[in-house]
Order: sequence, then structure tokens, then C-alpha cells
Amino acid sequence: MRAMILDQPRQPLRHAEVPVPEPAAGQVLVQVRACAVCRTDLHVVDGELPEPKLPLVPGHEIVGTVLRAGPGVERFAAGARIGIPWLGWTCGQCDYCRTGRENLCDRARFTGYTLDGGYAEHTLADARYCFAIPDSYSDVEAAPLLCAGLIGYRSLVKAGEAQRLGIYGFGAAAHIVAQVARHLGREVYAFTRPGDRAARDFALELGATWAGHSDVRPPHLLDAAIIFAPVGPLVPQALRAVAKGGTVVCGGIHMSDIPSFPYEILWEERSLCSVANLTRRDAEEFLALAPKVPVRTETQVLPLARANEALALLREGRLRGAAVLVPEV
Repeated sequence: MRAMILDQPRQPLRHAEVPVPEPAAGQVLVQVRACAVCRTDLHVVDGELPEPKLPLVPGHEIVGTVLRAGPGVERFAAGARIGIPWLGWTCGQCDYCRTGRENLCDRARFTGYTLDGGYAEHTLADARYCFAIPDSYSDVEAAPLLCAGLIGYRSLVKAGEAQRLGIYGFGAAAHIVAQVARHLGREVYAFTRPGDRAARDFALELGATWAGHSDVRPPHLLDAAIIFAPVGPLVPQALRAVAKGGTVVCGGIHMSDIPSFPYEILWEERSLCSVANLTRRDAEEFLALAPKVPVRTETQVLPLARANEALALLREGRLRGAAVLVPEV
């Protein structure tokens, strides 16, 4: 099969022909139909996340078709269309796993990071951590739901019942969570990079009440804010933008250093929290909700061999929505 392989961080992915893997007990062999390009992939490739499996096939927003199942798999039969997310395996025995917090498992394994992922024509996955895809979505449309959607949903839940919701960094996750927030009757305030008129226009098209530069105060104090951009200085800016008792959620897996800030902008019971990974319950809830909104994903399709180009577009902020890689026919 053809695959795009990371040999060392901070180097371009290498196009290669490699053997098709065989499913072990509990695994399914999946023919990849689409794999979205996530900012987490960029953090892995750029060396910002430590100790990836090397060599590595990146990619964790995967939609594909089950070809074969290993021993003990009863959940999916050959021909089933499934999605494969970031969380690929947990121990099931630690306190975190036994209390519904498997996203915090110390032994967790992650698709496209410590497990080979979807920048390839085929991939393996633990059947317990795969999900049926709603019929209303094509393979390409569904791919961004598997991380941008799931992390956005978990971040929105962490933001509580916020009526006025700020979103910093209007990329793949933001364009999905904004639709869910509007469906729930929330007001969305979008913060973009200075000069990024296209992102502001995109946010307004999706129903944002207001869109402006990330260094500008919104017209009203916010009840909560979600930061998707991996930019530490946005944290004190967001704290200043939320009202008393408000929450700031950091939705990314990596962020540059947060500068020191005065206690007064955290005081008055403002909260600051992060989102770590996802749980299978998140996936079940969000994939049931998405068709009801209905969430519509904005995608730019590129062939698998152009994965380096897709990563560059994301790195440079030149994507509207999400890039999606598809194996060439």
C-alpha cells in the first residue's frame, strides 16, 4: 500500500510503498477513504509533541471501510463504514479508565502519534475505539468530525451553559463548534488573527454575532471562551474578555508558553481549564448530535501524495475549514 511516512520530526513526510498490515485480535483492517488533516498532526510533524512512534504514518481523522476483522471482533463486519479518532487504545484498568476518564489514561495510545494512522491506503484500529459514521455524511464530509468535531464538542461541554461564547482561532474545530453552539441558541464571538479578513467573513457566514481581531475586546463580556489557536498570549486576553464567573477553555493539545498575568483577571471566580484528548462517550454523543444540527464541514480535498502541501497550508493559515486527504484511485 501507499503511505506518507514521518521518519523524523521537522522533516517532510516520505511517500513509500509498504506492506498492508494484518489485523491482530480485537483489530480491524480498514481501507482508508478519507483522512482529515488536523493541527495535532502538524504538532507531531513539527516536533512539538514528544516521542512519536517512528517511523510513523500520521493522521487520526479517518473514515474508511472495514476489510477484515481480527479474532474476537464482533462490533464491525466487513464492509462497515467507520471512523477512527485520536484515542486509539486505553488500559481499561486504571482509576481514570474505571471512572469514565479514559482520556487521561497514562497508558493511552493515540492514532497517528503512537499508533500508525490514516495518511495511507489502509490502517489498523482497535474495534472498540471506532465508530459508525452517520449516513448523511460523505467520507470527506465526515472526516473532520473525528477530531475537530470531537475536541470542539468536548470543549463546548467544558464551557458550560455559556450564552455568549468566544472562540479564538477560527479553523477546523471552530467552524464545527460554532454551528453546534448556534444550534443550541448561543451567541458566538469569533476572534481571528489581525488581518485575516477571510476567517472573520467565514465566522459571520456561520452565524457569529461578532467577529474581530484576537487583540480586540468584544462588544460584550463573554460567559466563556474557547481557545483553539496554539498561542499562549491568548489566555490572558481571553480572561480579560470573560465576565465574572466565566470560563476559559484551552482546546488544543499544544500551546506556546502562557505569559504571566495579573491575578485580578483570574479573580472573581473565573476558571481556566484544558481539554485533553476525548472519550468514546464524547464520540457517541457528538456523532448522534451532528446530523441533527446539521453540522456541515467545509473541506479542501487533496490527494494523499500531497500531504506535505496540506500540512503547509494549515501551518500558514491558508485553509478554510479542513484539508482532507484521499487516496488516489
